[in-house]
Order: sequence, then C-alpha cells, then structure tokens
Amino acid sequence: MGQMKNNPMDEVIPVYRTVSGVVKWFDPVKGFGFVCADEGGRDILLHANVLRNFGQSSVADGVRVEVQVQETARGAQAVEVNCIERVQAAPSPLLEDIAALSAGDVAALNLEPARVKWFDKGKGFGFANTFGSDKDIFIHIEVLRNSGLADLQPGEAICLRVLNGRRGLMAAAVQSWESAAL
Repeated sequence: MGQMKNNPMDEVIPVYRTVSGVVKWFDPVKGFGFVCADEGGRDILLHANVLRNFGQSSVADGVRVEVQVQETARGAQAVEVNCIERVQAAPSPLLEDIAALSAGDVAALNLEPARVKWFDKGKGFGFANTFGSDKDIFIHIEVLRNSGLADLQPGEAICLRVLNGRRGLMAAAVQSWESAAL
C-alpha cells in the first residue's frame, strides 16, 4: 500500500511527490515502462494508462519527463504525467527539409487530423493520411521521437504538422489525438 497521510477528518489521503527523470524504456505492447529519476534510486513504473490520461499512447526512450509518484509496497509508481519534454535529435539526410525549419516554423504549420496507414518501428518510418485525402504523408522515426512518441499503430488517430518537402509530403511533428484536443 502507498504512503498515506491522515487529515483531521480521518480521511486517508495518498502522498505524491514530483519527480523529474528520463524514460529508461517504454513498451506500448506490454503497456508499461520505467523512468530513471534524476535523484537516483529505484526505477519508477510508468503504466500505459497513466500516459493515456496525459493524452499519449507511448513515449520514446530517453525522453525527459516529470511525473507524480506514489510509493507502493511494490516500489515507486507514476500516477500522473505532468509534462513530457520534446527532444531534438541530429537530423538525418531524410530530414533535411525539417532541419531547415526553426521550432517556430514547425509550430506555425497547420495541425492536421490524420490516421496512421502503417508504421514500422524496425524500418524507422511509416505513412499516414490526413482526413479527406488519400495522399500519403511520410513519418520518420526521428520526427516521432522528437515529438515524444515511440510507436504508432495502424488506424491510430493522430495530428500532424505537415510540410511539402523535396520528396513529397512529410510530417514535421506528430501529436497524439488526445493531446492535440487539449
């Protein structure tokens, strides 16, 4: 059982602490992963339901997060995600069009609702279609990771910031449907 504090009315109130750290790994198929706290100590369990409450279905390994943690008999467990920091990786040749844009330029692109056609994490890319269009939009794994996501599932609803690159339409940023709605 987690740490509890009694208040004057004898109500039991769970005690949470705010922890910053880095996602050690997260497996969307298993539905959980772990966070390494900046302060050290045992890894913190991060369950998929906690991520979903934040509006994401996955999170990339190595991404910085801030979570509310509760100590339980089985160890530390994240109960709420406060924020997920987006990271910028070194651009690959496939991402030259995006590398030329500033963060403000990317943010200025329209946020368009889309559905994942397919995404292969092993190959490092996939495609989506915006609603009402059959034109494929290329999604590179680094754009997904920079957006704080680890994987996409066929048919998943997402939002994209799309640019017309030298090789065609490509996602410059990806957001989960839920986080875009917020």
